[in-house]
Amino acid sequence: MGMLTRAAVTVDGHALDEVKTYLRIDGDAEDSTLTALIATAIEQCEAHIGLAVLHRAMTEVLVPGAAWQKLTAAPVRVISSVEMLSISGATTLMSISDYEIDIDSEGSGRLRFLVPVSQKRVVVGFKAGLSVDWAGIGEGLRHGIVRLVAHYHVYRDRAEELGPPAAVGALWRASRRVRLL
Repeated sequence: MGMLTRAAVTVDGHALDEVKTYLRIDGDAEDSTLTALIATAIEQCEAHIGLAVLHRAMTEVLVPGAAWQKLTAAPVRVISSVEMLSISGATTLMSISDYEIDIDSEGSGRLRFLVPVSQKRVVVGFKAGLSVDWAGIGEGLRHGIVRLVAHYHVYRDRAEELGPPAAVGALWRASRRVRLL
């Protein structure tokens, strides 16, 4: 597995409205704080379940080889580019005839190279995520994210608070992707 880079989570107004309703907050004085907390909670959710929640652009740097290589993030929706990466950081788009790609029914993206690659690294551009927007996220995941945001909001000034409530993990458990090494 290579180095994975994800575009920042974009929080839409529906997510903010749902969190504000849950917290019984009127007005927009705390919108920027809540938006940051939502993005953080989504990232925590993704780390917990092993899946990208919101659809967004990502890149992963791989070492090219003839064997199939699985992308780290899932569910992959589209693999959009494969570029050779030089030592200087310059990229060169590879011909589609130089590699094969596959996205299976579970959203695992993988690729292999059909020709020797002149560079030691390649950058794979793709998009991954369970949903394109907040409304498409499953109820359990969404409610867990909202509850985690509420937890962060309520305990933001208490350093002794140890971690998120167990209910959040329980809400996310059904969506958790377990990886075997």
